[in-house]
Amino acid sequence: MFFTLSKVLWFLASPDTLLLLALLLAALLSFTKKAAWSRFLLRLIAITALLVATLPVGSYGVFRLENRFPANPALPAKVDGILVLGGVISAPLSAERQSPQLGGAIERITEAARLAQLYPYAKVIFSGGSGDPFNPEQREAHYAPPIFRQLGLPDGRVTYDDQARNTAENATIMYEIAKPGAGENWVLVTSAFHMPRAIGTFRQAGWRVIPFPVDYSTSSKFQWRLTFSLRGGLSHINAALREFIGLGVYHLTGRSDSWFPGPAS
Repeated sequence: MFFTLSKVLWFLASPDTLLLLALLLAALLSFTKKAAWSRFLLRLIAITALLVATLPVGSYGVFRLENRFPANPALPAKVDGILVLGGVISAPLSAERQSPQLGGAIERITEAARLAQLYPYAKVIFSGGSGDPFNPEQREAHYAPPIFRQLGLPDGRVTYDDQARNTAENATIMYEIAKPGAGENWVLVTSAFHMPRAIGTFRQAGWRVIPFPVDYSTSSKFQWRLTFSLRGGLSHINAALREFIGLGVYHLTGRSDSWFPGPAS
């Protein structure tokens, strides 16, 4: 229920959906006696779009998320396992094309493979079920093995979880698979902007993993520069807003150990 509800609510609340609905409402009002309201709404949409395209508000949100944990952290001499979160492969498109189709965040897999080469005795777990409630049979993990093989990791080296549909399920299912012992070092690889929510969820599951953020889209030092890209502005606002809402909801529902997880003291 939580999974489906979160998908529906985010679809309705995402900035690009709201912008599209506002445009539709303005168009409908133009055919009624409320044409003045239509003009007002169109002006408001234009101003909002201009602000989104020029002000780096979304970029700043992503910057805060991406720099919550240090990049390229020093790892211990012994690593017992490497945890890789999905969100890399388009399962529906892979099923249609009969080959793995990669989206963004490919660094989750490539960096995990690199770490696996550095630590040849470390276990590797990839977690990626179906994030689409309308296509639950199309699961990301089913299309991951060929990619890991191309990167030098044979099938027996990687364990695949095709059940997890969100970050909370990633944490609990991977914990059940790994059954980590006391004192073991497990490294978590995911996108930097997603790392705070992921770490909070893994800690809540009873697992103190080592964060290894990848897939950056902002620099280490933020600069308030004006831009002119509606697509870029919306992309960053969507990413930042989704994560911050997710952080709040996860903490309120007991799925994360804090509002904005950071490095352990």
